[in-house]
Amino acid sequence: MSFTQEFKSFVARGNVVDLAVAVVLGGAFGKIVTAFVSGLIMPLVSYVLPKGDWQTLVVGKFQVGALLGAVIDFLLIALVVFLVFVKGIASLTRKPEAPAPPPTKPCPRCLEAVPKAATRCKFCTSELEA
Repeated sequence: MSFTQEFKSFVARGNVVDLAVAVVLGGAFGKIVTAFVSGLIMPLVSYVLPKGDWQTLVVGKFQVGALLGAVIDFLLIALVVFLVFVKGIASLTRKPEAPAPPPTKPCPRCLEAVPKAATRCKFCTSELEA
């Protein structure tokens, strides 16, 4: 098999296309979360910080504000991924539990399953022990 044929079969596999779509959507989702953090969350944080502007918060030569924004971005993305993909999809794919079968016992004469509370077998009409 030639290199181009191998490459075509690799790209044509469904999981490669799914991965490409996930990367594109993940990048777009990252931009949304970054805008959310910088536009809504960090202005609220700036009320708590002494200087007011979180992006310019510097301790020595360390830009703590940029690090704080990146950490909050990561935590929000991780939270949404956990809620949507781990909890959300798991709840959609969870199989309902089968109801427990009614308690039965075998008839000693015909070996058919009869309810535990029965005093007579409905198949062979023999009397059962209580």
